[in-house]
Amino acid sequence: MNKNSLLNRILSGSLVLQIAIGIAAGIALAFISPDAAESSMLLGNLFVSALKAVAPVLVLVLVASAIANRKASHTSQMRPIVIMYFLGTVAAALLAVTVSTIFPTTLVLQVTEVSQSAPKGIGEVLETLLLKLVDNPINAMLNANYIGILVWGVLLGVFLHHAAETTRTALHDLSNAVTSIVHVVIRLAPVGIFGLVAGNLAEGGLGVLGGYARILTILLGCMIVVALVINPLIVGIKTRRNPYPIVFTALRESGMVAFFTRSSAANIPVNLALCERLDLEEDTYAVSIPLGATINMGGAAITITVLTLAAVHTLGISVDLPTALLLSIVAALSACGASGVPGGSLLLIPLACGLFGISNDVAMQVVAVGFVISVLQDSAETALNSSTDVVFTAAVATRKNRTS
Repeated sequence: MNKNSLLNRILSGSLVLQIAIGIAAGIALAFISPDAAESSMLLGNLFVSALKAVAPVLVLVLVASAIANRKASHTSQMRPIVIMYFLGTVAAALLAVTVSTIFPTTLVLQVTEVSQSAPKGIGEVLETLLLKLVDNPINAMLNANYIGILVWGVLLGVFLHHAAETTRTALHDLSNAVTSIVHVVIRLAPVGIFGLVAGNLAEGGLGVLGGYARILTILLGCMIVVALVINPLIVGIKTRRNPYPIVFTALRESGMVAFFTRSSAANIPVNLALCERLDLEEDTYAVSIPLGATINMGGAAITITVLTLAAVHTLGISVDLPTALLLSIVAALSACGASGVPGGSLLLIPLACGLFGISNDVAMQVVAVGFVISVLQDSAETALNSSTDVVFTAAVATRKNRTS
């Protein structure tokens, strides 16, 4: 009986507090026993893999169910969310240009092999996005192509909207079942994050980041300003209410997990569960959250802009205002094509460097620098991107808005 009571207390306890304990325990283990900490990385990998495994199924079923059972009053809520996604990404890129101009940074470039290949131009990015739209549904789920999964979910929902009530009810029940599986996975977050923290600290530590302190300061500073100033400003203008309660909630409950998983795709189940706890409209967040994980990339826009301008300053290339503005637009559009995996935005840096005539060899060296600092850069970028999805969705999809 005592064991059951303890188990119930753990399952019903504060997830944020449990994650904080997991972080502290991971840090302690990394310093006390690095070997044991490296072994515990398996727990973290299992947690991230579980999230990635359930996310494609969850998105397909939840989107299809939400649209098939949607009410007419909810169909107009996606437009303002998409507009906010776009404004937030462009504003992040403009901020990065401004800060990089006021505080120019340079890099020590050296030849470093980068295994991935970067796109050759904006046309290739757009072509890839279009091809993802018409991907085979099985292939889309196997490769976590959330654009393709969204398309199939929307199409199924639209054509099942007029199906028999029993069919729509069965789809809704299936959605609830998959959501319950997600809740089980999310309750394992403290153990998974414990393994990620311990393993990452034991393997690489933070000493390697010392030489890149200035560029990291610019990157992280921009992301903090977006999270605490620009996003609240956009939400405040939209809702005419104090935006900070939802901003801090999203950073604490979505951003914290995303910081350690470093994958917007893996954090989709976490965000969907958070939206459910916030009592948002399921018809809206079931679509806006997976869509945001694909196109709402303010953190990626900052990374692309700051590292590109660092290369520009290193090479002594002058930047005029029209080119800087063009870079902001290109960074925002390119960020929408960033894959929802660790380091996905870095491979789009050569695309932005091409605006300044920087060769691909030099640009790929900048990408290599990005992978070195990605221990913090990519974690903070993912935390910003993922928490912003919840913030902008909550600004539109609250049940209060439904009756106002």
